[in-house]
Amino acid sequence: MKQQIIVSGIGGQGVLFLTRVIAQVAVDKGIPVLTAETHGMAQRGGTVLSTIKVGDFASPLIRAGQADIGLLLWEANLPVHQGLMKDQGTLLINAEQDGEGERIDASGIARGLGNAVLSNLVLLGLAIKQQTLFFNAEECEQAIRTLAPAKFVEQNLEAFRKGLHS
Repeated sequence: MKQQIIVSGIGGQGVLFLTRVIAQVAVDKGIPVLTAETHGMAQRGGTVLSTIKVGDFASPLIRAGQADIGLLLWEANLPVHQGLMKDQGTLLINAEQDGEGERIDASGIARGLGNAVLSNLVLLGLAIKQQTLFFNAEECEQAIRTLAPAKFVEQNLEAFRKGLHS
């Protein structure tokens, strides 16, 4: 089993936490995983791109046209990172309006939960619902429990489940 995944957003959206959750599931399943991230600006608002390679790979970087899955937390990054996607790759995008890829207003759902940063887990829930990733909801919930600070576990799980049942 091999998957190449990009997670794209801006600083403060939880790109790195989302990356850690996906990587944690791979570790829990005993699957080799490599991650890397690129920060456009080391502050809130700068572009952040994480790459995740699950399976037997030598390098964490994803070449143009090789990503199987793109999780975009910021729709404006689509033109910047779309070139990394395979022609038949799956794009899941946090967006209010229809367009390319599978879209969900993850930010709106997260704001409804009282914390806009939770949009990352709403989008992850959609990815699991669409069966695009190498793991299931139970495995994902376990990784969230492992990684989230205790006081945030329940709201993180609630956001994930909102995307899962959207």
